[in-house]
Amino acid sequence: MPTTRSAEPGFDHGRRRPSVVRAVLTDVFQGRLKAGDRLVTQTLAHRFGVSHTPIREALIELAGIGVVDLLPNRGAVVRRVTAKDVREVCQVRRSLECLATRHACGRVDRETLAGLGAESETLVTAGATPDTITQARDVDDRLHDAIAASCGNSFLRAELARLKTLFRAFRDVAWEQEEERKDYHRIGVEAREHLDLIRALEAADAKAAGRAMARHIRSGEAYWTRITTRLN
Repeated sequence: MPTTRSAEPGFDHGRRRPSVVRAVLTDVFQGRLKAGDRLVTQTLAHRFGVSHTPIREALIELAGIGVVDLLPNRGAVVRRVTAKDVREVCQVRRSLECLATRHACGRVDRETLAGLGAESETLVTAGATPDTITQARDVDDRLHDAIAASCGNSFLRAELARLKTLFRAFRDVAWEQEEERKDYHRIGVEAREHLDLIRALEAADAKAAGRAMARHIRSGEAYWTRITTRLN
């Protein structure tokens, strides 16, 4: 029987599993899905207009990053995401990202860094608009992806790729909360952190780049923890 295409805005049918993972993460972090809620394959397949296969794959991925539990006789059940979980995720992220950053020094394309630096400088002083928020998210994605791609370690790159959906879901939900409150302070803070990191990468200073990345992740940890506490 053919499935009905999802009418949900932003759902990318070309990337079914990642799109399902991202949508479920957003629902969890925004409180639309509560701890203990069951994620039924048939219901999700109907919601997103896809077959059961990408739904099952998405649930396995969500279990792998600690957002759902796969329980005997109950299937996938949402876990409660707490501020402690956010801190622990950020500890892992800091270790991985700092290692990748040190190894990426001298390897990231200089034109890419120059372009990201120019965009970050603009974001430091730009007034907050929907376009600014989109640009800030895009710069963050491209900078971290460039570092991961240039780290020279395929296992490290794969682990960062596995976890980045979780990191970015935290970020996007947090920014949506701030946008509702008309509080855009984080965009400028993050742009300045990115500039420090980019300058160290341009100088091929591995120690300085590692320190800049550590500060950036710690800053994000404090920010995400506050947002998670507010949502809970």
